[in-house]
Amino acid sequence: MAPSGSRSIKRGCQRVLYWIPVLFIALIVAWSYYAYVLQLCIVVYLLVYHVVFIMFVWAYWQTIFTKPMNPLKEFHLSHSDKELLEREDRGESQQEILRRIAKDLPIYTRTNSGAIRFCDRCQLLKPDRCHHCSVCDKCILKMDHHCPWVNNCVGFANYKFFMLFLLYSLLYCLFITATDLQYFIKFWTNGLPDTQAKFHILFLFFSASMFSVSLASLFIYHCWLVCKNRSTLEAVRSPVFRHGTDKNGFSLGFSKNFRQVFGDEVKYWPIPVFSSLKQNGSKETESPRRDSSRALDLRKQQHHRCELMLMLQFCSLNIIL
Repeated sequence: MAPSGSRSIKRGCQRVLYWIPVLFIALIVAWSYYAYVLQLCIVVYLLVYHVVFIMFVWAYWQTIFTKPMNPLKEFHLSHSDKELLEREDRGESQQEILRRIAKDLPIYTRTNSGAIRFCDRCQLLKPDRCHHCSVCDKCILKMDHHCPWVNNCVGFANYKFFMLFLLYSLLYCLFITATDLQYFIKFWTNGLPDTQAKFHILFLFFSASMFSVSLASLFIYHCWLVCKNRSTLEAVRSPVFRHGTDKNGFSLGFSKNFRQVFGDEVKYWPIPVFSSLKQNGSKETESPRRDSSRALDLRKQQHHRCELMLMLQFCSLNIIL
């Protein structure tokens, strides 16, 4: 009983600590609002500032509080399957059981050894692009990474919100940097009155500039991932399919890749509301992964045909010679 109680206390302390980065960002944003609106207080800029500020906070809120989507119950082992799996000691026998269960499920990816991807913690067959998060202790659909700055997993359910959070936070920092620049220059040329605002103007410019650089690099990287239809995990380690490793295995072309994240309706693209296309293993329906798999098989067949044609042409040339 005592170990269980200590684990609960430890888990509770960890949950509190996980919110520290989020609180840090919230305090920085609150201070930047005070420094910009109350200290600079330039009426001409306030309208644009508040539009960007509201969109930034909205996207950040959605990224934090949108629960990651977990696999459907169809991917979980039944009680009888669990007992059957536990009785088997040999790995190959367990794989036979998992292959039988996976036969009726839309699963195309494998482990590096070619085995069915199975999560011991959640007792389920992992859908394509699904990974187990050690922090959340859950399997997350289309998991990208666990972000400490939002204390949440970034995956299928909130990846669009995360992208908009990066976009609007970058615009927020760039706008502050650009409009604060003239006062920053006046500060160094002693053209600014000696007021309490001097500290805020100086620190606001430095913090906004530094955040702009880091956010720009992160946003550009994730734009590249969206264009390639990859997650951060898939960029680090290419997914393995039945026919082998393929880093572009989920790519459907730039337009479809973009719409996978932002949806088909253009009016919803800049707004932090859910509009992503449906994904494999979610409550919606399966993703276009089946089409992608067929396209991959077709490309493979075409490659073999080309090799065969080249061999025939080479043989014909030898006969003629």
